[in-house]
Amino acid sequence: MKAMVLKEICEIETGSGERKRPDLPLKRNPLDLADIPVPEPGANQLLVSVDRCGICHTELDEIEGRLVPPEFPVVLGHEIIGRIVAMGPGANKFQIGDRVGIAWINSSCGQCPFCKRGDENLCDRFRATGLDAPGGYGQYTVVSQDFAYPIPTVFSDSQAAPLMCAGIIGYRALRLSGLTPGGVLGLFGFGASAHIAIQVARYWNCTVFVFTREGQTAHQELAKKLGAAWVGATGEAPPEKLDCAIDFTPVGEPVREALRVLKKGGRVTINAIRKISPIPELDYAQYLWHEREIKSVANVARRDALEFLPLAAEIGILPEVQEFELEHANQALVILKEGKMHGAGVLKIPR
Repeated sequence: MKAMVLKEICEIETGSGERKRPDLPLKRNPLDLADIPVPEPGANQLLVSVDRCGICHTELDEIEGRLVPPEFPVVLGHEIIGRIVAMGPGANKFQIGDRVGIAWINSSCGQCPFCKRGDENLCDRFRATGLDAPGGYGQYTVVSQDFAYPIPTVFSDSQAAPLMCAGIIGYRALRLSGLTPGGVLGLFGFGASAHIAIQVARYWNCTVFVFTREGQTAHQELAKKLGAAWVGATGEAPPEKLDCAIDFTPVGEPVREALRVLKKGGRVTINAIRKISPIPELDYAQYLWHEREIKSVANVARRDALEFLPLAAEIGILPEVQEFELEHANQALVILKEGKMHGAGVLKIPR
């Protein structure tokens, strides 16, 4: 099969010896177009012919070594939409030809306490699509049948692909925030995931305040268009205090600012893999007293996808996408790194 593969980490050295900085330019052409064997589905696995694969910042983390694949070469990509073409022994939940989506979680053990309570994302044997298992930057991939999801017919393949990451993880962050219908929610940062989360929150009749960096006019205008009741810069005081907040940013300061404008008993949920700057020192009495909480979001679980995809269809969430041919994946990644992607980037995979 044809695939764009990562053969090695493209580490970046600066004059001061810093490595793997996400603010530095992406090395040109980090991926190579290659012919590799089609993976074979094992027990309870599906072989999926990939039609579309979304482009995510996680791929940049893998390319630049902030997230290291266990072996090379590796096929990246975890926002996959495709059709089932073969099934391994024991796979019986789908039929050949069914359209399915594949997200970051590719499999888990199914037996540990985390898996049994529905938190497969915390399983010690968690395997990630496009990291531990072949991803969607190629013509075929495999996935456990337990982590393949039916896609509502209202979505085209390209519209559905971004929902498999930004949409599902945003929904998990909403769920873990403790937000209830009619509540007051603060969103810190307004990128791909936040612009989907606000649509769910508004559907739940919540009041949403959006905090961005100064000068992010386009993000602020989009937030207003999608129903934000107030938009301001991080550090400003919203019209009223928040029941809960979600931090989508890669820096530490918004966590403290969210706690500062949080009601008693509220929770700040951090929807970020890592922070490139630390969370500032927190005075306990000022920021955490009165049962305020901080909670992180780690990956996604099966429940998140099964609940979110039908809800997205009901709400009518249709992401704006920019399509690229598979062989132009390097160009797309540079555009993503430079912050110039128009909507969500999606690769078209040739048959």
